[in-house]
Amino acid sequence: MTGPSTVVAGALVGLMLGVGLVLISGFLPWLRRRDLAARVDPYLRRAAGSALLDASPSSSRARLVVENLLGPVAQHALGLLERLTGGAEQLEKRLRLAGRRSSVDSFRIEQVVFSAIGLVIGLGVALAAIGLRGTSPLMGLLIVAIGVVLGVLLRDYLLTMEIKRRASRMAREFPTVADLLALAVAAGESPIGAMERVARSSTGALPDEFAATVADIHAGTGVAPALAALGTRTPLTALARFGEGVSVAIERGTPLADVLRAQAQDARESAKRDLMETAGRREVVMLVPVVFLVLPLVIVFAIFPGLAVLEIAL
Repeated sequence: MTGPSTVVAGALVGLMLGVGLVLISGFLPWLRRRDLAARVDPYLRRAAGSALLDASPSSSRARLVVENLLGPVAQHALGLLERLTGGAEQLEKRLRLAGRRSSVDSFRIEQVVFSAIGLVIGLGVALAAIGLRGTSPLMGLLIVAIGVVLGVLLRDYLLTMEIKRRASRMAREFPTVADLLALAVAAGESPIGAMERVARSSTGALPDEFAATVADIHAGTGVAPALAALGTRTPLTALARFGEGVSVAIERGTPLADVLRAQAQDARESAKRDLMETAGRREVVMLVPVVFLVLPLVIVFAIFPGLAVLEIAL
């Protein structure tokens, strides 16, 4: 390393060390004032199974360890991240659409962890660029900032992909589940009993949502509000129409089995239309290698013999 690059690298390392010492000293018990929640917490009585009910079944042990280690530090960055990335209500809705039971703060902590990983990667790239290519320190700071922003955006993109994958799974499951509901209702089951039977005998994202809807109804929620909530917490538009159609059929006394069969048929027709649209888009994409690879080779093979004959004649 040259002289300026060594000074810049030392300054960055010293900055990281100073920030770490400040964070550590800020979380020492004898240097910070206990808030009201911490003082009242030992006197509160909790239910034995509350933690099990609030915890997500898909939470891994490694993720819990990371959240416990980085959670106190990440809490201070949640306010800034809230102001930069939007409101908590929209994020909570997206988490429910993805089927996640975690809180908004938990997702914010994951975003902070991803931004910290981006910070480390950006810092490594910046040090390599400064040491090997003599890049200016300002460009190095820009690389670090880009790494932090990309880390936050990557976590948001992964959440969007989770929503899309869950919507595609529900779209595949919905026609079969609607047929099962129609068979159960035609056999004499009530609509809620049919949903409970399907949720108990099937596996997948859609039966899990039916189980949550049945639990809400058993807890005292009305049938129409529970079915409306089923449509709002799922990314599938057909499921919202399903909940509305079932609630209207129950209120007006329409034969529910026919309504469910019609819903299943509509879902299959919608899947066929989506498949045709996807095939049309793929057909356009397939033209790219044909136009830019195959067609130039055909032209070369067609013209080259004529050019060779002309050169021989000349």
